[in-house]
Amino acid sequence: MKVTNYNDIATNPNPHGIDARKIYNQPDAQVMHLTLKPGEGLITHKTPVDVFFYVLEGKGIVEIGEERMEVEKDNIIESPANIPHCLKNESDAIVRFLVVKTPNPSK
Repeated sequence: MKVTNYNDIATNPNPHGIDARKIYNQPDAQVMHLTLKPGEGLITHKTPVDVFFYVLEGKGIVEIGEERMEVEKDNIIESPANIPHCLKNESDAIVRFLVVKTPNPSK
């Protein structure tokens, strides 16, 4: 059994300038933990694999293609491969997401 504490995982450098930690990285899936401080967000980008976002804490904005929606804790949002998407925090509190990519895009 492998157990890892989130606090022991280093932040991955990224073009978005946010706290992004790779918490699971296997050939079949990759899971990132993102923390967005107020005013932070991702640069709109495409992912070559299907992705889903799970909101762990707070309220944020998800944009996928032409759609934009406010999401909150315990929402799961599906994002198909190769569609532009981004996550934003327009609130005054922290927003945390799990980002699950299947299969792992680096496979």
